[in-house]
Amino acid sequence: MDSSNEAPDGLEELRPELTGYCYRMMGSIFEAEDAVQDTMIRAWQHREQMRQQASLRAWVYRIATNVCLDRLRSAKRRALPMDLSEPAAVVAEPKESLPRNSWIWPAPGSVDDPSHILISRETLRLSFIALLQLLPPRQRAVLILQEVFRWSAAETAGALEMTVAAVNSAMQRARATMAKAQLRSEALQPEVDEVDEGLIARYVEAFEQYNIDALLALFQENASLSMPPFTMWVQGSADLAAFYQTTRSHCVGSRMVPVQVNGNRPAFAQYVPAGKDGLLVPWAIHVLETGRGGIAHVHHFIDAELFHHFGLPAYR
Repeated sequence: MDSSNEAPDGLEELRPELTGYCYRMMGSIFEAEDAVQDTMIRAWQHREQMRQQASLRAWVYRIATNVCLDRLRSAKRRALPMDLSEPAAVVAEPKESLPRNSWIWPAPGSVDDPSHILISRETLRLSFIALLQLLPPRQRAVLILQEVFRWSAAETAGALEMTVAAVNSAMQRARATMAKAQLRSEALQPEVDEVDEGLIARYVEAFEQYNIDALLALFQENASLSMPPFTMWVQGSADLAAFYQTTRSHCVGSRMVPVQVNGNRPAFAQYVPAGKDGLLVPWAIHVLETGRGGIAHVHHFIDAELFHHFGLPAYR
């Protein structure tokens, strides 16, 4: 075989951590996987340059950053619904939605290299991804490489083709922006990161039985629920009850399949009945934010294509 047609040694092994990097940059697993694939193609096309580099990782991250910066050049900030508007004043069946590129989307639990133990799971929380999207793309890259991947300023400067002074300045501005941010989603960060498995099991049981009273009993006071791509989100027991009642006809008969999401947060893929033959089809990925006292928020990410990215079947 002609060695010139082979991928550079070690390139494919970088794919998991590159996916984690691009996901934090882009806020979307759809965009992240496309960006990583583009990175791999560019690296393969310029493999002769790679053989002249002192560090494969720094060289590939430079390519990945440029790919992300190109894609983010005209992009608007992605967000979670509670960071864009007030909770619904009137609960009705959600109708107003925004395009897919408006929203932060969850990522499979396999994002990041599992052997890279220095990377904190907390940097994959949806609330942290939302904070990152406040930063200009290059500041975002600097913060991710230094704060998440624990690169030094010199390593970051080399990968991003910046001076160390420019990296330090970008890092200072990024930290200041994040410190001043007042996103509602930040409040979803629990004081204790332990997951109550009994609470999660009761949520699945109550939802599959569609027992609204049992569901409401699991939520904290003033808890909330959102459902991208719909802009509407609801807060408080009365509005949660109204929402569950409004969507009863669509959700009765659902089945919940456990999935690993964003640093292994409690999450489930919801399949809903379709037609009279008993077939269940993809509907939403539920990501639960829990803490002392119950469930604080449930993100319902409604996009059937997500199921493909999570390796889930097209029907059950």
